[in-house]
Amino acid sequence: MNTGETHSGADTARPRPRPRQAAGERPGGPSTRGGPDPGRRGAQRRPARARGALGRYGEDLAARRLREAGMAVLERNWRCAEGEIDIVARDADAVVICEVKTRRAVPFQTPMGSLPPARTARLRRLAGRWLSERWIARYGRPPTGGVRIDLVGIVLPGRGAPVVEHVRGIG
Repeated sequence: MNTGETHSGADTARPRPRPRQAAGERPGGPSTRGGPDPGRRGAQRRPARARGALGRYGEDLAARRLREAGMAVLERNWRCAEGEIDIVARDADAVVICEVKTRRAVPFQTPMGSLPPARTARLRRLAGRWLSERWIARYGRPPTGGVRIDLVGIVLPGRGAPVVEHVRGIG
């Protein structure tokens, strides 16, 4: 029976289903936090724990290579407020500050090209601090052979043995 009233059906309509959300999205749209953005540089970065394990493995290889070259490893992972020295070694009468860079094999990317001048300058400052706190405090004078900064680059290929390159006197 038609009474002349129009009925919009709003009170009896079923609620509309929400659109499906992609993983990591919030109801308002894509998440601004959380997982990596595929278009962002570094999106393929490994978790910090994996990077830490990779770095430790590289430092172990570097320390072994330095010992095989006749150096004595004096200290590893020395830290102060200004930063960290990966390896401090002694080569005859010289103190050697070693920066270790470990990378997985990636085309056109080598660890030897990843040490900017600012990092080299920081290593020089760290070397001075280490000398004053550790060496001079113990021996009372600078090392007779001076101080040298070396870079040990390690590339871990998908298969096969790691490739270790040691460059002496980078800065």
